[in-house]
Amino acid sequence: MAMTRRTPPVEDWAGDFDVLDQGYIETPFPIWDLLREACPVARSDRHGGAWLLTRYGDVTAVAHDVDRFSSVDVAVVGSDAPPDESGVPPELAALGDIPLPPISVDPPVHTWTRRLLLPWFSHKRVASYEPMTRSLCQSLIDKFIDEGSADAAADYAQQIPVRVIAKVLGVPEDMSDTFTGWVRDVLEFSDDTDRAQAGAMGLLSYLLEQVEQRKVEPGDDLISELLGATHDGEPIDVGIVLGIVALVLIAGIDTTWSGIGSSLWHLANHPEDAARLVDEPMLMPLAVEELLRAYSPVTMARQVKSDTEFSGCPMREGDKVLLSFPAANRDPEAFERPDEVVLDRKHNRHVAFGVGIHRCAGSNLARMELKVALEEWLARIPTFRPVEGAEVTWAGGQVRGPRSLPVSFP
Repeated sequence: MAMTRRTPPVEDWAGDFDVLDQGYIETPFPIWDLLREACPVARSDRHGGAWLLTRYGDVTAVAHDVDRFSSVDVAVVGSDAPPDESGVPPELAALGDIPLPPISVDPPVHTWTRRLLLPWFSHKRVASYEPMTRSLCQSLIDKFIDEGSADAAADYAQQIPVRVIAKVLGVPEDMSDTFTGWVRDVLEFSDDTDRAQAGAMGLLSYLLEQVEQRKVEPGDDLISELLGATHDGEPIDVGIVLGIVALVLIAGIDTTWSGIGSSLWHLANHPEDAARLVDEPMLMPLAVEELLRAYSPVTMARQVKSDTEFSGCPMREGDKVLLSFPAANRDPEAFERPDEVVLDRKHNRHVAFGVGIHRCAGSNLARMELKVALEEWLARIPTFRPVEGAEVTWAGGQVRGPRSLPVSFP
């Protein structure tokens, strides 16, 4: 069962889609196929109203078109809470006028805030995180391998990114479960205003405490570096620092654990692919890209800047446009055999990390975590399968991935 509130069932996906529909979250693939053929630019009035793009060409076109489509609101489902005078929902008001830079701002602010982040996710920096990531994966497996079963999502996938990000931010690893709770409240329960607000404020309050602490005792971490950075000769505003750090925590946790969990779900249900990766370990880099393509977790939104037309559809100023990167990655016009996982797929221009100026700044880190997580799992548990009769629970909307994945192994 998906983690969503109860809404009226969808009877017409082209005119009344619902990205929080239980069936859509659990099995979206046939719905994307239907929409690409019948209505590739679909419209719905649910959750405040939005357009949904499912074709690769349309998704990439809007992602590149920063003149007509803004990134000031990237949430798939908006808050029902009224904005304050700055236009920011109350749960994000503590961040000032720019909630989560660089992902939710346009140029020129996007340009310089993104530049602050990139060195922390360079190939060299990410390589320095790999040993601790491997050690973490091994220690997680140690806890359940003798049991012959585990929840591959809750016991493994969800435990990895949060601890890696904690190291990047220089915050205690024992806060991992708390971070996880806050992030899930913000992303998975965005249609529950009270819960989303509580999660956002808990997260922001904690990060503000960390910012104040770093002002007195700076360390070798992202928060300290941002506090020491300048733009146009002036220190970075604390609201911007908070927003960047909150983005790293939110975007660096749920997206990556969803990717790891979905990949393990695939391998559990396709033992021939797991066996091939065990026999041909050199395939892993290509396999990682293919699993990212096939099970891309993230859908992002854009906001129409002024009345315009796209693909024959009249869009009004303020309209929300949902960019389904997962649907784009299964478009038969862009990929051969798009619904098959081809571990050695050579031509794979997927958009799992987005495309254009807002392409994920942390993609190197996410790739490393996924690769290491799969390598360490398969090294210790080469054969595993879903637990018969056990329920796999999925979350979706903004980020799709398994939250409960019971598996058994010899």
